Amino acid sequence: MLDLIIDARPAALAPGFAVKRILPYRLRRMLGPFIFMDHAGPVQVAPAQMPNLDVLPHPHIGLSTVSYLFGGQVTHRDSLGVEQIIRPGEVNWMTAGSGIAHSERFEDPAALAGGALEMLQTWVALPEADEEQAPTFRNYQPTELPIFTDNGVWMRLIAGEAFGLNNGVETHSPLFYLHVVLQTGARFGLPRGYPERGAYVAKGSVEVNGRVYTPGQLLVFTPGLDPVLIAREPSTLMLLGGEPLGERFIWWNFVSSRRERIEQAKADWQAGRILLPPNDNQEFVPLPSDRTRAAGTGSPPPQALS
Repeated sequence: MLDLIIDARPAALAPGFAVKRILPYRLRRMLGPFIFMDHAGPVQVAPAQMPNLDVLPHPHIGLSTVSYLFGGQVTHRDSLGVEQIIRPGEVNWMTAGSGIAHSERFEDPAALAGGALEMLQTWVALPEADEEQAPTFRNYQPTELPIFTDNGVWMRLIAGEAFGLNNGVETHSPLFYLHVVLQTGARFGLPRGYPERGAYVAKGSVEVNGRVYTPGQLLVFTPGLDPVLIAREPSTLMLLGGEPLGERFIWWNFVSSRRERIEQAKADWQAGRILLPPNDNQEFVPLPSDRTRAAGTGSPPPQALS
């Protein structure tokens, strides 16, 4: 029924800004095309500390970053000149392709009031044919993301196709990504037709095959089976998965099917060939010390949130 249970590991991106890091994991580096997953918050800091939370301009290649908020708001700026505030229920989908830099700033004190800021960040690896495409950015509003409700179940399709639902979010390979809220006793399954599927427990607890799972756990399910998740209390889940893409190398914020492309991205960032956001170009994250080689195994330097 379950191939693997991944317990989130703590990671500190800034003082007072801790995240739960779920993917990559040493025993499971990808789930379908998803190669990275962080759960940040709820964040509780004084307004004076807000600048310390900012994620400074940093680069990406070979992937799409997907930002989704439970609460608060974040300002995105990138080297395409895009400036976009993301709020709960929206999706920021940025495809890095051949290279992009972006920042995420926490500029509204109200966004942190009462621990309101809470977000999930995933990275979706690109098929080899799309790894060098021109970078793009798109914000999708809640009205563009279909919602399904049933007895004790609320569900929003963030991207892909699942349970007969689809939307206009541009993806590059077969996948699904869902925000699901269950009331106590509600039963829920997984989308069919995908070889790799998982459920991340963000809040509450769920029972699967007689065992209870709690926040911070990603449940990776055996292909071909149809598990039933039962909410033991009001619970929030993120369901994700899809078709695998094959081996990918990951180092810092770079993902590629080719090891040498990672090395090129390092050189490009150091040489300034990946442009900074024109409206946020006074500071940036330097390339980390290269203590590890780009590899499909091993631990890369800590990634930025997005």
